[in-house]
Amino acid sequence: MVEDNQIKAEISPFAIRKGEIKTFDGQDGYVSMNQIVHKIDIGHITDIHFAILELVNEFEFITSRQLLQMLLIKGYEVGTQDKLNNKLESLVKSKILTRYFFNSDEGKGIYRIYCLEKMGKYLLETREIECKWQQSDNTKPVAMIKKRLAGNQILIAYLQKVKVFDSYVIKPTLRAKTLGKIFKASGGAVKLTKNKKSIQFLFEVIRREESWQKKLIDKMEFYQDFYNNFLPMDSDFENIPQLILVCEDEKHMAETFKELVINKVEFKNINLYYTTDLRQVSESLEKSLTEFVLDPDTNKYKANNVEIKLLEA
Repeated sequence: MVEDNQIKAEISPFAIRKGEIKTFDGQDGYVSMNQIVHKIDIGHITDIHFAILELVNEFEFITSRQLLQMLLIKGYEVGTQDKLNNKLESLVKSKILTRYFFNSDEGKGIYRIYCLEKMGKYLLETREIECKWQQSDNTKPVAMIKKRLAGNQILIAYLQKVKVFDSYVIKPTLRAKTLGKIFKASGGAVKLTKNKKSIQFLFEVIRREESWQKKLIDKMEFYQDFYNNFLPMDSDFENIPQLILVCEDEKHMAETFKELVINKVEFKNINLYYTTDLRQVSESLEKSLTEFVLDPDTNKYKANNVEIKLLEA
């Protein structure tokens, strides 16, 4: 597996590309449950395959590299990326998982995305594992899937690199009380605990999808309602969580901030932080966050990196 510090990408793999479409790369045809049971009986489908299924179920969409990272974090001896890919190929051929890649004007995507198939749901339910997957989930558009993948990367980075990491939630549910709306943070949430005191970070992933500016403002209105009316234990948060916007790149952070200023989106209870996909592959996350502040000399906003010791490795 390529380690984070070996990644030299200048553009996030989870950024939106021109003319991008999701392309099926799974298995056609029919596979019976009897065939699956036979593979389990003869040891071709083992506990490691079920561990893969549980992770795909938990994250909904995930890359093979992210799967390997999570399996290693959980203590499974998977071996190399190639060995994991062989197991994934077996699950795809058995129609337990399915697979997609992204095609764009720039060419074929370099990674595959895995998600459940109907057989996968059946197998999880035989082990009394809750599975809310339904077939329509696999029809989600490119931007929504890329938000999930970018969110996965954030959660894995905090798991691996933050010493005081406590726990994560993939799809935290929030309530905008005044608007009467239930919504979810697209990038997930992490809980950090030090000396028995905890803080939670919420991550909202922003992509340059079609009409992204309007979608951003619509979503931020929900957040504005949630934060400006926050009381302890709202949406099960004991204390007010820190909101972080995850952008495609440095320029996108400035574009996102500009949209919020133009539309007068303000938060009275928190400072809004920003980050990018590629900042998550740094060796440390201490300097991965940015805030925009007004320069008193120029009367213009500027981006300042925020050093947070709590994020040290």
